[in-house]
Amino acid sequence: MNPMDLMQLGTRLQTFSRQHPKVGAFFREAGRDAIREDSVIEMKVTSPEGREYVTNIRLTADDVETIQIIRNMRANP
Repeated sequence: MNPMDLMQLGTRLQTFSRQHPKVGAFFREAGRDAIREDSVIEMKVTSPEGREYVTNIRLTADDVETIQIIRNMRANP
């Protein structure tokens, strides 16, 4: 991945976190106990017109490992 793209992504993630502080708080809270194998993450998006899109994933051991790698990257920039 292009280092400039990574820098831009880091900046965008900081902006997202400032604009939506509840998201980070939610994931920190869920991560304390719920982010483990066989947990289910569900996402729902409602368009401005009211159409709903819903999906979910059941976490695998690989998913949990990937999440831990991302956590480590954020903790040790």
